[in-house]
Amino acid sequence: MLNLQAHQPLSLPPSTRPVLTVVVDTEEEFDWTQPFDRSNVGVSSIAAQPLAHERVFDKHGVVPTYVIDWPVATTPSSIAVLKKLMEEGRCEIGTHLHPWVSPPYTEEVNTFNSYAGNLPRELEFEKLRRLTEAITTHFGRAPKVFKAGRYGVGPHTAEIIAELGYTVDASVVPHTDMSADGGPNFSAHGRDPYWFAANGRRLMEQPATATYAGLLHHQGPWLHKLLLSTPAKAMRLPGIASRLGMLERIKITPEGYSLEELKRATRCLVKSGGRFVGLTYHSPSLQPGHTPYVRTQSDLDQFLRTLDSYIEFFKDEMNGVVMSSTGYRSATDCNSL
Repeated sequence: MLNLQAHQPLSLPPSTRPVLTVVVDTEEEFDWTQPFDRSNVGVSSIAAQPLAHERVFDKHGVVPTYVIDWPVATTPSSIAVLKKLMEEGRCEIGTHLHPWVSPPYTEEVNTFNSYAGNLPRELEFEKLRRLTEAITTHFGRAPKVFKAGRYGVGPHTAEIIAELGYTVDASVVPHTDMSADGGPNFSAHGRDPYWFAANGRRLMEQPATATYAGLLHHQGPWLHKLLLSTPAKAMRLPGIASRLGMLERIKITPEGYSLEELKRATRCLVKSGGRFVGLTYHSPSLQPGHTPYVRTQSDLDQFLRTLDSYIEFFKDEMNGVVMSSTGYRSATDCNSL
């Protein structure tokens, strides 16, 4: 896990405008309902990524970070699409480690090992080293932003990414416990970015925003945990609390959330002092049929409308600004926000 004891919260004045970053989990297509399989390496959906730029990002000045995994980083067709966007200044390229499709292929493929932080340090390091080198070779630039596949950081991840030259991590999803599945527990991590040290280097954590909305959003961290208890779920209290506008947990993504839900969560976040929003989604959602969120062309159109309208809302109603992941780190480091 990323060491919370060594973290240093950002010190921003209350007048700081909210900042939005976009990180896209850029990966192969696979059936999310089936076991992990090393043979799933198709990347046809990468050809659809420019659509988000043409219909949303370019008009709003958004420079997303495509965090890419091994199949994307080593397939000529996907390299060509993303490298063109990068060279035009329309995106950044970062790193996304799906260990089951990233060499060396020495571990058993299962759910536990799908979280790279569960692997032996030497194997986690070697997978990420090879992936980092492949990205650097094929894109001509060393990646600086890392996001663990399945958010799967472990006890050695921070020192590994520091050693390999990364300066930003985007692996944390706040108020989320995946330990029942063998994954990390981020229950103690809040929504705000922070600095942390590893291998004598200073890195920034930029979490994927998961936050609370509703009349009781200030009590979200402890109350939501209570609502997820077995007795509370048996009484359907989480749904009741959401329908009554008391409390709901919302992740800032167009995948599975409506525009109104995203607005509610963002208003509560900014009202309570939050000044950073990390929006995420998966690259296969840009081509119908690959994720549960986009099955049809109609779903895709709605996905893009939600993305477009949310960014417009963030800039206009929230008086927010959009930045790239590395741009936000630089601006914060220089106190120029």
